[in-house]
Amino acid sequence: MATREFPLTPVDVPQVETKNRRIKTQIPHPDSIATLTKLRNMEPRSMGGQPPILWHHGHGATVSDAYGNQWLDFSAGVLVTASGHGHPAIIKAITDMANQGLYHSYCFPTTIREQLVAEITSWLPAPLARVFLLSTGSEAAECCIKLARTQGQKINKDKNILVTYESAFHGRTLGSQLAGGSAALKAWIGELDPRFVQVPYPDGFRQKDVSFELFERSLKEKGVDPDRVCGVMSETYQGGNATMFTPAYGQALRKWCDKHKALLIFDEIQAGFGRTGKAFGFQHLGIVPDLVACGKGISGGMPLSAVLGIRDVMDLYGPGEMTSTHSANPICSAAALANLQVIRNEKLIENAAKLSPILAEGCKEIQAASKGRIGHFAVCGLVASMQFTQVGTTTPDPDLAWELVHNAIQQGVMLFAPVGFGGAAVKLNPPLVIDEASLREGLVVLREIMKKIA
Repeated sequence: MATREFPLTPVDVPQVETKNRRIKTQIPHPDSIATLTKLRNMEPRSMGGQPPILWHHGHGATVSDAYGNQWLDFSAGVLVTASGHGHPAIIKAITDMANQGLYHSYCFPTTIREQLVAEITSWLPAPLARVFLLSTGSEAAECCIKLARTQGQKINKDKNILVTYESAFHGRTLGSQLAGGSAALKAWIGELDPRFVQVPYPDGFRQKDVSFELFERSLKEKGVDPDRVCGVMSETYQGGNATMFTPAYGQALRKWCDKHKALLIFDEIQAGFGRTGKAFGFQHLGIVPDLVACGKGISGGMPLSAVLGIRDVMDLYGPGEMTSTHSANPICSAAALANLQVIRNEKLIENAAKLSPILAEGCKEIQAASKGRIGHFAVCGLVASMQFTQVGTTTPDPDLAWELVHNAIQQGVMLFAPVGFGGAAVKLNPPLVIDEASLREGLVVLREIMKKIA
């Protein structure tokens, strides 16, 4: 389902003035329309899916335009700005590296690359031991697929089936969308690769059975020989619904992968580096995967991603055989190093864990205000997803989800367009630097909006 387009007509909205929120003009601002219109005329339609606010600058958990308006940011730039907007340590790291005169290095060694890899390595639980720096989350997911297939074919030439999950999202490149679980997103591919197999995701809402028997039964029903599976890949929590496996499911999956010599892969592009209230989301399950795809929150805002893995698998390819043009870009690496040090030193993981119950409480109140129009919500650390549905069903209701986002923008809370199943999930994921009072303020705004539009 295509995302509904936000209108470019300025409208009068109530004035807002709090510590975090300031709305003093029409929204969108009249002076922004020319730029917004030019973008819509020059770029693909796909780029016009977000609320029409010209971001200008940010500070902490807020983002502002150039016209005096300010939003409490519940988007974190789609889960990227973990340490907040405009953090002085990240700005200094970027400017210092630029002033050094080094803003590209290809795969030639640099000190900043060594420092970043060492920092990331210090976060890793054994047996994870290798770090491969890349540019985007999709690229990291593709690399995990490549390594799993390569490792499988070392064991047996027919060990090449990758198992992933229905409704999963791993990126927008060919391999990552073959691994994804949305039929609509990969309709463009045409004939799909039968070696990519999806099984139901045990979310407890659309799929009530959360037992591991569901996984084994699904493979059997699809005629998949377990010994042909080279890897199982899952988002740590599914992006559209913020739900995770139960620990029992995760531990059973780890044992299954060990038994059948399949790599266990977690896509932590959204979850990694503190978002869930732990360094990595898989730590909630009491297991360690063989490969981890990371992105978004790893860098605080610059394009950098990583694959983390066990030594033998990460060393499958020789010198020059697995590289990337912008891998470990010096400026991105400097920003990422500063970001991870901020997360550690400012105890942002602990903050996410502490505020998680408050986020859950707020979502429960918003759900109650929806009069049955939010069929399910899930919270993990400082990320929540609210599933808008027709009353008493699991049928998506994208229009009401869109209305919540549209009204929130007009009242000073920044959200991104609805995502997930049917484009009907609204994500709440502020920067990890947010404080309790600010989090509660945004949740109250959304609750009051819901009372009016439900």
